Amino acid sequence: MKYMLLIYASDSEKPQYSPEEYQAVAQEWYAVLEDAKAAGVWVSNHGLQPVADATTVRIRNGKTLTIDGPFAETHEQLGGYYLLDCKDLDEAFGWAARVPAAKYGSIRSAR
Repeated sequence: MKYMLLIYASDSEKPQYSPEEYQAVAQEWYAVLEDAKAAGVWVSNHGLQPVADATTVRIRNGKTLTIDGPFAETHEQLGGYYLLDCKDLDEAFGWAARVPAAKYGSIRSAR
């Protein structure tokens, strides 16, 4: 069963890392990725640009409307994902708990 772990965080609550702290946290992210690959559950993952760089597309009355920036003001924003092929929801939860952003944001699981 494939599970998508959606990584949400608030820009105002994200830690501001020193270069040394950033290197340590980057290693945590890398470890999750490498462990998921070694366990054979990794399908894909990717981080996203900040929501301020987003474009919203809508169709209204047959016309395409595009608006720069997010659709609505939100506290938490989607920042990336992991797509994993896990045996069950409990295994997906275990991987979600290892994602470093869970310490200051939230990881939502969808299948």
